[in-house]
Amino acid sequence: MTTMPRTSRVPLRLRHAATEAAGRLRGDQGTVAVEMAIGIPMLVLVVLLVAATYTMGRANLDVNAAASAGARAGSLARNANAATSAATNAARANLAGRCARLSIDVATGGFRRGGNVRVTVSCTVTTRGLTGIGLPGSATFKASATSPIDVYRYVSLGPVGGVQRPEDTGHA
Repeated sequence: MTTMPRTSRVPLRLRHAATEAAGRLRGDQGTVAVEMAIGIPMLVLVVLLVAATYTMGRANLDVNAAASAGARAGSLARNANAATSAATNAARANLAGRCARLSIDVATGGFRRGGNVRVTVSCTVTTRGLTGIGLPGSATFKASATSPIDVYRYVSLGPVGGVQRPEDTGHA
């Protein structure tokens, strides 16, 4: 009959007696409760962090989309004043009700064929809406977009190629 080699020279029953006397052998009672007490709050914190990161990323994308829509709408207008109005309206429509403070800056820069319209949008949102748990504070997102004015399109600066439209000559 073969026996397994012992790992220690102290008999097993004496080792248990020594650890019990020292108060170190208590069993596994209560370890799950401790793990849950630490693990669940950590898990909730990670989920909230992921949700806040997603929401902040989404807000940043929305501000970029508003700036792009404003620049595009401004580039389709026929004059600088109409471009400013169209760009502002388009950006506001894209961010309707999402910003605590909204700032829209439209630069038409000598509105002309081949020029461009640049829109800068700055949106300040409260973090209460971002995280969903009511944290105080705010975050500001800023984006700029530029859209070219078509070279082959009629603008109020004059016709392309010397050809006038009938509605511009009063013979419509």
